[in-house]
Amino acid sequence: MYRSHILVCGGTGCHSSRSAEIVEKMQEELAAVGLTDEVQVVQTGCFGLCALGPIVIVYPEGAFYSHITPEDVKEIVDEHLLKGRIVKRLLYQETLDGDNIKSLNETSFYNKQKRIALRNCGVINPESIDEYIGTDGYLALAKVLTEMTPDDVIDVMLKSGLRGRGGAGFPTGMKWNFAKAQPKGQKYVCCNADEGDPGAFMDRSILEGDPHAVLEAMAIAGYTIGANQGYIYVRAEYPIAVKRLQIAINQAREYGLLGKNILNTGFDFDIDLRLGAGAFVCGEETALMTSIEGNRGEPRPRPPFPAVKGLFGKPTILNNVETYANVPRIILNGADWFRSMGTEKSTGTKVFALGGKIKNTGLVEVPMGTTMREIIEDIGGGAPSGKKVKAAQTGGPSGGCIPADLFDTPVDFESLQAIGSMMGSGGLVVMDEDNCMVDIAKFFLDFTVGESCGKCAPCRIGTRRIYEILTKITEGEAEMEDLDTLKELCMHVKQNSLCALGQTAPNPVLSTMQYFMDEYIAHVRDKKCPTGVCQKLLQYVIIPEKCTGCTLCKRNCPVEAIDGKVKEKHTIDTSKCIKCGVCMEKCRFGAIIKQ
Repeated sequence: MYRSHILVCGGTGCHSSRSAEIVEKMQEELAAVGLTDEVQVVQTGCFGLCALGPIVIVYPEGAFYSHITPEDVKEIVDEHLLKGRIVKRLLYQETLDGDNIKSLNETSFYNKQKRIALRNCGVINPESIDEYIGTDGYLALAKVLTEMTPDDVIDVMLKSGLRGRGGAGFPTGMKWNFAKAQPKGQKYVCCNADEGDPGAFMDRSILEGDPHAVLEAMAIAGYTIGANQGYIYVRAEYPIAVKRLQIAINQAREYGLLGKNILNTGFDFDIDLRLGAGAFVCGEETALMTSIEGNRGEPRPRPPFPAVKGLFGKPTILNNVETYANVPRIILNGADWFRSMGTEKSTGTKVFALGGKIKNTGLVEVPMGTTMREIIEDIGGGAPSGKKVKAAQTGGPSGGCIPADLFDTPVDFESLQAIGSMMGSGGLVVMDEDNCMVDIAKFFLDFTVGESCGKCAPCRIGTRRIYEILTKITEGEAEMEDLDTLKELCMHVKQNSLCALGQTAPNPVLSTMQYFMDEYIAHVRDKKCPTGVCQKLLQYVIIPEKCTGCTLCKRNCPVEAIDGKVKEKHTIDTSKCIKCGVCMEKCRFGAIIKQ
C-alpha cells in the first residue's frame, strides 16, 4: 500500500515538454531518499489543462503542480514527499486559497465540466488493464454478455439519445440497429480515429489516456450487431496513441476480453489496428473503409450505406473514438442517467479541443447545451493579454465562424446548425480582434483544397476556385462582383460534392460572409485589411513627428527600401517594401505604423 501517488501527465502535449524525463527523474529521486516502496509514480493520459503542462498532481493532498520541469523534481521529492511541505511556488495559482489547497475539480477550468468520455484521462495509467478494471472497466461488457440481448443493448442506446460525436450527429442506436437487422454472416465494427481537423486532439487524448474504454465499447457493438472483428483506423502521426492501443489490445487478449469465447459466453470478437497516412478525406466513413481494404482512400456514393454494404462489402458500423468512449458508462448507468445531461435532442456531454487565442488551451468536456460564452470565457479564461475575443470556429474546416455576439448560443447539434456552423468532431478555435476573417476563411480553404481526394469535380475544382477568389480578395485584386461569384460558387460546391468534405468545405467562407461581410467589403472596395493581416494590402509608414533619424530601421531593412540620413526624418519607398515588418519591430520610438 502506497502512502502517496504522483500522477504525471503523459499526453502528447506534456510528453513534448519532457514529461517522460520528469517520470524518470522522479523515480530516481525517490530511490535516492528511500521512498520507492511508499510513493508510486503513475504516468497518465492528458489532464485537459494543456496550457499548464507538464502537470504533476500529488495525492492524497491533491497538490496541483503546473509547468513542471525535470529540474523541479528534486525539490518536490525533498520538500513535499520527504518533509511533508507542499512546494507553493510550483502550485497552479488557482489551487491556493490561503493555506488550503483546492482539488483539481474546484478550479475554474474544471468546475463546469462533466467528464464522461474523459473520465479516466489523467486518472489512471493507460498502459495498465488492471487500473482500467479498477474503475469498473469491462463491467459493461460483462453485463451485456451475461444479462442483455442485442435488442436490449439497442433499446438502451436508442433511449439514451447518444448521437455520433464525429460530426454528423447520427443516432448511434439507430446505426447499430440497421447493421443488426442485416442477415447473419460476416459483419464488422470500425472505429474512426483518423482525427484530421486543424486544432483537434480530442480522440487522440482519449486513446492516449483510456484506450480500453474504446476496446470495450467496440466489443459491445460487435455483440450487438453480430460481428466478430473490429478495426481501429488511427493516423500514424499519433505514435503514443498507437503504442498504447496496441498495448491495450494485447492486454485484453491476454485477459480473455478479446478473442475467442470472451468471458466463457461463446462470443468471439477481436480488434486490429490499421494506420492511416494522414489523409483528411479518410475521416469520411466510406473513404476510411476503402483505405482499410488497401485501396486509395476515396469516398463511395451512398446508398448503399455501410450498415448494409460497408467494409469488404459486408454490413459495417463505424463510430468515432468519443462516441465509443460513452458507451460503457451508458450501459452501466442507464439511458436515463445519460439523458439527464444535455438537451432533449442533444443528450450527454461533448468534448472540445479548445485552442487559438485563448488563455486555457486544452480539452474540455461539458454537458450539451452549455453556451459558447461559458466555454470560452469561464472555462477558457478568454483571450490572453486583454484582447477582445472576436469569433470562434467550431467544426474545423467543415464548420463555421461564430461571432462574439452569438456566444450565448447553446452548444448542441441543432443550435449550431441554425447559426451556420456545426458541432463537428469538437475542434473549437478562438479568434481575437487581431484575426482577419477573410484570411481565416482562406486558411481553411487552403486546407481542404490540399486534402480533397479529387474524385468529384465540384470538390476538386470548386474548392480551388473558391481559394483563388479569396486570394484575389486578400491581395486587393478583387472587384465587388467577385463577392457574388464567391457565394454562388460556394453553394454549387456545397450542393454537388460527393462526400461531406466537399459539401461542408464552403462553410467557413459562407459563415464569415454572413457575419463579417464588412471585412470582405473593406478588402475589395477600400483595398485595406482592417486587422492588418493581409500583407499585400499593408503599407508601412514612418510618422515624421516621431522619427529621430536614428537609422536603425534603415540599417535593418533587407531590401533597402528606407531612405534618410542620420538625425533626419526617414521615409519608406513603398514600391521596394516587401512588408516584412522588420522596420516596425526594430524602431524604438514607435515611429513606424502599418496601415
